[in-house]
Amino acid sequence: MDHKALIASLPPEERAALTRRSDAAGLLHLAGHLGLIALGAVWISAGWPLWWLMLLPYGVVLVFLFTLAHEATHKTPFATDWMNELAGHLAGLVLILPFEWFRRFHMAHHRFTNDPERDPELVGPKPDTWPAFLWHVSGVPYWRAMMRQVWMNAFGRIEADYLSDRIAPRIRTEARVYLAIYVLLGLTLIWSPLVLWLWVVPVLLGQPFLRLYLLAEHGRCPAVANMLENSRTTYTNRVVRFLAWNMPYHAEHHAYPMVPFHQLPAFHERTIAHLLSTSEGYRQFAAQYASDLK
Repeated sequence: MDHKALIASLPPEERAALTRRSDAAGLLHLAGHLGLIALGAVWISAGWPLWWLMLLPYGVVLVFLFTLAHEATHKTPFATDWMNELAGHLAGLVLILPFEWFRRFHMAHHRFTNDPERDPELVGPKPDTWPAFLWHVSGVPYWRAMMRQVWMNAFGRIEADYLSDRIAPRIRTEARVYLAIYVLLGLTLIWSPLVLWLWVVPVLLGQPFLRLYLLAEHGRCPAVANMLENSRTTYTNRVVRFLAWNMPYHAEHHAYPMVPFHQLPAFHERTIAHLLSTSEGYRQFAAQYASDLK
């Protein structure tokens, strides 16, 4: 059974329950995520014992705001639309990920998942050698690409198959606002190193963990139309599922993107017998992926 047949088999009342968004569920989860960020930020800024060791876990929690931005592109973290917009923009600002642009990029990825010719995520091939893998996981290509994207959105030509002329002014305005904020944050370094220790260094340290996590979503999955096969569900612990807003259930997400994060575990129970690409944890995926590198 492919993902279309699976969704068609669901009774209407079950579909309604699975796709019901919730402000309460979203705000509770967000409070937990922001609480971890606040704890790390206070620990580091206050210079508590071993504060420098906190930079790595704090950075991991910070970069996993990507999964909130990702959810927000689907307008599913919250029932209230302005909350989704605000969450997406703030998370995007932290990660130099212009949200208006990313929304269109990500929708194209959903339309053409793992299609080598049309999926924009595959513009750069998945790494297949050790040097390429280590370079990819370092996060440097991501930061370089996103800084270039913001600059091009602000002052260059806005063109891609997934972008329309109608949306171009919003993308340009967003990028210029992002750049203005980054300049202001940079100026604070004249009198305080807080931006360096609470943002720059942590996200640089945390990005490799996000790269490995994201590589598992479609890496080594076949280029077919069935979302239960071209996307991977990775079985993992509650901590990772929490930080990733349940996106380790990634085949389920691609099969039915309207299902909000808090309903993905329930939808997983309906899809588990039909999943064709799975891994028993990110360690197993990384080991399997590495075994094919040259």
